[in-house]
Amino acid sequence: MEKLKSMVPDRLKQIVADSNADDLHSTSSSLLHFLNKLSQFHQMIRDLTDLEASLCAKNKDAALEFKQKANKCYFNGDYDTALAFYTRALRIAPINADDMDKNLVATLYLNRASLFHKIGLLMECVRDCNRALQISPSYAKAWYRRGKANAALGIYKDAIHDLDVAKNVELSLGGKKQIENELKIIVDQYEGTRSVQHIENTVRNFNEPQQINLLCVTDPDKGRGMVSPCDIPQASLVHKEEPYALIILKSCRDTHCHYCLNELPKDTVPCISCSIPLYCSQHCQVQARGETISCYRTKDGVDDSLPNNLKEYIAEVTSCSDSDPDVECFPEHKHECLGVHWPAVLPSDVVLAGRILAKFISQKRGYMECNLLGTLNLSQSYLQISPEGKLELHIYAIVLLICLQHSFGTELPINGISLSQTIILVSQIRVNAMAVVRMKSTDFHCLPDQFGKFSNIGDALTCSVDQVPVGQAIYTAGSLFNHSCQPNIHAYFLSHTLFIRATEHVAAGHPLELSYGPQVGQWACEDRLNFLEDKYSFRCQCIGCSQLNLSDLVLKAFHCVNPNCNGVVLDHCLDNSELNKLKNFPGVPRMQVLDPFLKVDELKNVAHLALELTNNSFNVQSGSCLNCGSNCDLEASDKARRKALICMKRLQDAIVSKEISTTILSDASRALGVLRSILHGYNKHIAEILEMLYGSDHIAVGHELIKLSTIQLSLGDPSAADTINRLGLIFLRYYGSHADFIFPYLQTLKREANNLTQEGRVT
Repeated sequence: MEKLKSMVPDRLKQIVADSNADDLHSTSSSLLHFLNKLSQFHQMIRDLTDLEASLCAKNKDAALEFKQKANKCYFNGDYDTALAFYTRALRIAPINADDMDKNLVATLYLNRASLFHKIGLLMECVRDCNRALQISPSYAKAWYRRGKANAALGIYKDAIHDLDVAKNVELSLGGKKQIENELKIIVDQYEGTRSVQHIENTVRNFNEPQQINLLCVTDPDKGRGMVSPCDIPQASLVHKEEPYALIILKSCRDTHCHYCLNELPKDTVPCISCSIPLYCSQHCQVQARGETISCYRTKDGVDDSLPNNLKEYIAEVTSCSDSDPDVECFPEHKHECLGVHWPAVLPSDVVLAGRILAKFISQKRGYMECNLLGTLNLSQSYLQISPEGKLELHIYAIVLLICLQHSFGTELPINGISLSQTIILVSQIRVNAMAVVRMKSTDFHCLPDQFGKFSNIGDALTCSVDQVPVGQAIYTAGSLFNHSCQPNIHAYFLSHTLFIRATEHVAAGHPLELSYGPQVGQWACEDRLNFLEDKYSFRCQCIGCSQLNLSDLVLKAFHCVNPNCNGVVLDHCLDNSELNKLKNFPGVPRMQVLDPFLKVDELKNVAHLALELTNNSFNVQSGSCLNCGSNCDLEASDKARRKALICMKRLQDAIVSKEISTTILSDASRALGVLRSILHGYNKHIAEILEMLYGSDHIAVGHELIKLSTIQLSLGDPSAADTINRLGLIFLRYYGSHADFIFPYLQTLKREANNLTQEGRVT
C-alpha cells in the first residue's frame, strides 16, 4: 500500500487531498484511471484474488502432514500438541478430499473425537462424531466412538442406538464382535436407568423485559441522538440490537469465533471452503457461510435394509441440527469464501465495508438502483480526514470493489458512484463501528527467589482479568447514541448482540449518552479530548469536558505537603484547558446551582483557596496547594513518582508475561507506598475517585474493581475478597441473569481470594 501511494503523482494527490464528499465520484474515477495504467497495481490485485497463489486455500497435502504429526503426538501421549495439529489439519483439509478410501475431513473429526474421549472431553467428542457422520453417515468407527462417549455421559439410550448402528454398518466380523461385546455392557448399565435425551448444541436465550421505545431527536450541538419518552430506572434495559454487519479483529482470529465472537472451544469448526475462519459451533459456521457440511455427504449411504427406527435415528443425528432454518441470516462470509486471501490481508474496517456492500447487493439485487448510504443513515466525517488518510481511503475503495467484483460480477460496477459510496462507507465505519468486547482472563504463576522458595505474597496461581476488544460491528440504531464523558448508559455484548442499560436514573426526554471509550474519572480531560478527536473526529463538549469537575482537577495531582491539608498541588504539566476551567469556575455563592456531578463539597475540600478567590485575583502557581497555599517541591516529587511508576510498570509487564518474581512484587509494593505518600488520594495511580464521582454501586466502579482485585491478588492482599464480593454484587445488579456470561471469571477470582484469606498471606 505504501509503495502504491508513493507512485501517485503530486498533482493527483492534491486533488484527492482537497476533495469533499460531493466530488468523490470525480476524484475516485481519476485515481482509478491512473492506477489501471500501473503494472504494480494489477500485480497487487492478482496477489489478492489469485486462487492458485492464495495462502488461504485448502491444501490436502499439508492437511495430511498435520494429520500424521497429530497421530504421532497422540500415540506418544502429547495430547495438547496432537489437538493443535488435528485442528490445523481440519482448517486446511478440502471437504471433498479422500484419505485411504475415507473422506479426509470425516477422518480428522473422528481422530479428534477419539482424542477428546481420551482426555475426558465427552461432549466435544460427541459433537465431532456428529460432524464426521454428517459427511459419512455409514462411518462405523464414528458411530462406535459416539456410542462410547454417550455411555460415559450416562446417555445410555443414545449409546445403544449408536452401537446398534455401528454393528450394522461395520463390515468386518471382528469389528462386529467387538461392538456386540460393548453393546452388552452398555445394555446392562442401562437397566434401571432413566432415558436421557441426546446432546445438541443450542443457542442461549435470555429472557428480558420489553425494551423501551426510544425516540431519535436532533440536538443543535451534537446532531442526532436518542432520548426516552419515559423515566428510566437505573440498570434498566434500554436497547437491544443485532449487528447489521461485523468483523473479528485480526488479533483474535485464532481465539474467538468469527461469527458470534465468543471464545473458541476445543472442538473448533473451520470454514468449509477456505482456511481463514474458525467457529465455535456448526450453528455459527452455517450462519456465516450459509452451507452445511452435509452438502458434501459421501456416496456411501445407509443400507435400506436397516430397521426403520435406526434409519430415523441416523437421519436425526446427521441432519445438522446446529443450523436454524427459522432464523433469517445473511451469510456474511460467503463472498469471501473463494480461497482468495484479500479478506485476510486488507484492514478489518475495509473487510467490514465489503460485508456491508455484499449484504446490500444481495438484499437489493443490484448496487446502482439504491442508495446504500441513505439506507444505513450513518454519520461521517470525511472532511476531517487527513490528506494521507483520504488517499488511503480512495485506494482501499478501489481495491475492495475489484476484489468484490470477482464474486458479484456485473451486479457491482466499478465507477465514480460506487467508489464514492465505498469511500464514505469506510469513513462511516471508522466513526460509527462499535468495539465488541470480552472479558479476558490470564493465569500466571509467581517465580521463586534465588533460594528456590516463595515469599508470603503472590506464591499461588493468580488470575488477571481485563476487558479486551475482539471485533467491530455496525449497529444502525446503536450508532445513534451520542457520546458523553460522563455517560448515563452502558453497553455490553452477549455473543454479538448489543445490550444497553441505564447506569443511573434517566428522566424522560433527557439525552441517552454512551462513553465511546474513556470517561471522567478514568482519563484526564486533555487525554480524553485527544483520543476522541483522533478516533472519532470530533471535539467533545460534554459537561465533563467543558466544566470543572473533581476528577480532572485531581487525576494528575500531588498531595499537599501539609499533613493536615487535603488540598491538591497541580502538576506543572497540567494543560491549559484545566486552568481555564478553574479560572472560569463560578464563585462560591453560585455553586449550589451547578450540576450535582461536580461534587462541590469535595471540590471545596481540595481547592478551597482557589475557589474562594475571584476570577480577577486568581493565579495558579505551579507547586502551590489550591487549598492552603503551601508550596511543594514538584521536581523531587515528580522524580519519586517516575521511579515508583517504573516499578509498577514492571509488575504490569510481568502479569502480561505470566511470570512474576517475588522481587518484582516487593518493589511494586514499596512503590505503591511511595505513590500514596506523594500523590493526592484521588490521583489516577492510586485513586478510588470513580466511587466518589459515580457512587459505590456504579458499573464504572465495577470495572475498576476488576483491575483492583487482580492487583490485590498478585500482591497477596487478603482484602481482595471484599473487593471481589463488591464486584459480584454490582455485576448482579446491572446484568442480572447475564452476569455469569459477561464475567465468567468471577468464580475464579473468588476462589483465589478465598485461598489467599485461608493461607493468611499479607502484603
